[in-house]
Amino acid sequence: MKTFPVRLLACASLALFPASFSRVAAAETKTAALDPAIIRQIDAVFAGWDNTRSPGATIAVSRHGQVVFARGYGMSNLEHDVPLTPGSIFHVASISKQFTAAAVQLLAADGKLSWSDDIRRYVPELPDYGHTITLAHLAHHTSGLRDQWTLLDWAGWRDDDLITEGDVLKIAARQKVLNFAPGEEYAYCNTGYTLLAVV
Repeated sequence: MKTFPVRLLACASLALFPASFSRVAAAETKTAALDPAIIRQIDAVFAGWDNTRSPGATIAVSRHGQVVFARGYGMSNLEHDVPLTPGSIFHVASISKQFTAAAVQLLAADGKLSWSDDIRRYVPELPDYGHTITLAHLAHHTSGLRDQWTLLDWAGWRDDDLITEGDVLKIAARQKVLNFAPGEEYAYCNTGYTLLAVV
């Protein structure tokens, strides 16, 4: 298959940048900027998912920073008969970690922060544990912080409760001790990436 002279954006990218939803939805009507042959190729790739019996995908194509094509294929919710559209919102979960780390790296490259900075510089409500927790510790899951989902579970939150960034900050700030000294062990920790997102 021929390589497209444009960039394909995965559904995760669309979900991570909600401000672009209206532009993406509007772009569905502006497909003239994209060669119809390429549109047919894209449609062919997703034809197997473009039905009412299976989950699907949402894609966008951008050229020179502008969305020139966006389309949903298949279903968002089979039980409630909801099709996917360019405006569909996806729960991308941990896929967002790579985007968060890349955003922090861009800030580091611009000299606005350093991976060796203490998280308390940006989130002063976290207690002083007697050890510096750096942004690098957070990114590499070596902070020693307890995972937010475990903490929320212990606090009585349910999986389907609405949980905000503020809720995670409050519960993280109430931790009295770390699981281990920063940098000494590895333990997958969503709390670290919530804190990096705050930064």
